[in-house]
Amino acid sequence: PTRTRPHNVVVRAIVAKLIFTMFKIRKSQYRHVFCDAPKQENCHTGFRLSTVTGDQQYIKASAKYFAVALFGGGGVVYVGRHDRPGRFVQGATPTLHGHHGAILDFEWNPFDDSMLATASEDTTIKIWSIPEEWEPIDARGVNKAGSDIKESMVDLVGHAKKVNLLRFHPTASNVLASTSSDYTVKLWDIEAGQELSTFDDMQDLCQDIVWDYKGDNFATSCKDKAVRFVDARASKVSGKIVQAHDGLKGVKVVYMGESGKVLTTGHSRASGREVKIWDLKNLEQPLHTEKIDTAAGVLMPMYDVDTDVIYLCGKGDGNVRTCEFENKKPYFHKLGDGFRSTTALKGVCQVPKRGLNIMKCETSRLLKVTNEGWVQPLSFYVPRKSDAFQTDIFPNTASANPAHTAEEWWGGSSKLPELESLNPTKQGAQNGVAKKKFQSVGTLTANLKKAETRIRYLEGKLDASGISYDK
Repeated sequence: PTRTRPHNVVVRAIVAKLIFTMFKIRKSQYRHVFCDAPKQENCHTGFRLSTVTGDQQYIKASAKYFAVALFGGGGVVYVGRHDRPGRFVQGATPTLHGHHGAILDFEWNPFDDSMLATASEDTTIKIWSIPEEWEPIDARGVNKAGSDIKESMVDLVGHAKKVNLLRFHPTASNVLASTSSDYTVKLWDIEAGQELSTFDDMQDLCQDIVWDYKGDNFATSCKDKAVRFVDARASKVSGKIVQAHDGLKGVKVVYMGESGKVLTTGHSRASGREVKIWDLKNLEQPLHTEKIDTAAGVLMPMYDVDTDVIYLCGKGDGNVRTCEFENKKPYFHKLGDGFRSTTALKGVCQVPKRGLNIMKCETSRLLKVTNEGWVQPLSFYVPRKSDAFQTDIFPNTASANPAHTAEEWWGGSSKLPELESLNPTKQGAQNGVAKKKFQSVGTLTANLKKAETRIRYLEGKLDASGISYDK
């Protein structure tokens, strides 16, 4: 006769399987990511910041520089270098200024670490070029004598009211989106200095605007609680979340790479902060809702599209929560303890991957603005024993070369971002395309006068020699 297994043995096997299933550890390269408290000597201090009402980040960074708006007339912006921490001294440290009203937002060109766009209450947008030798604070952290930047390269005029938000296109060169209190979104070709289109199907103030991964569409969140998905070239709404979150606070939006999913942050009806994941193919209900806490500040998500790690930063509190997105249920996973601090966060931005210390396994760096006027670098590391380049935690990232021109994109070109390796041994041998240099109107005018003077001189020489020429 066939011998049957004892009942208790079968039960134990089933229980063991259930326990394994329930407590199965999800594999992630970033599970142990950590951030130590920044040292004072690595911080930028002494700022009296212009933090106007709204949900702006108050700080933006390229791979080389960061910018913060300062309190005072004339729209003053301080542009600092990441590798030059120190104390800003009002009236002594060189700054950038040229607007007639306060600066409300600014944005670095993803394909030019020295090109900055600024938006102002005076209804204009200005494009600036930071000189290669720009160094307002030296290697010792002391003010360095120098001239202010007063002349912009391009002025963009078209909005009827103050300009609130700016976002550069992620794949096309020199395409900029702007939102205004006139309830419009304008797209600009900054190289040509002209407006491409206007989207005016918003009934309230825009709180956030983001491009999708290719830059074919953008999304806006507004004070009416709606999130609109817009065909960028046609300026037509292609989808809409009627009410993303029930609370009254601002809503932030992030496209989750090429997954076809979107993340929003906001407040519930009970004023609790929450994160929702949506499917662009069905915007009726969220795929997942994650309750975070009951704090009052706006939750700002900093998303690393290369690694799918999300850094949730809450205005008014000092904690940065680390999470990971996965394109399947449950979509949202918490990672470790993140960063904890008692120093409240006023604004935050993410430094591009090209500006990180890759060989020390720095996978992300956030710049945190505090209420005391400090800018603190928060460096997140994945612990590794090897000194070699870690290919598993540093996938290829967006390069400093555009995938197409503004004209090509506007004509219908749709391309993924150009990627490059972060391996230091491979950098320099790739993406060696020469970039076209902008010249301001003042520079072009001066060059033209110089050329005309030279022409008149040469014409005089020809006349004196009796040589005929076409005049």
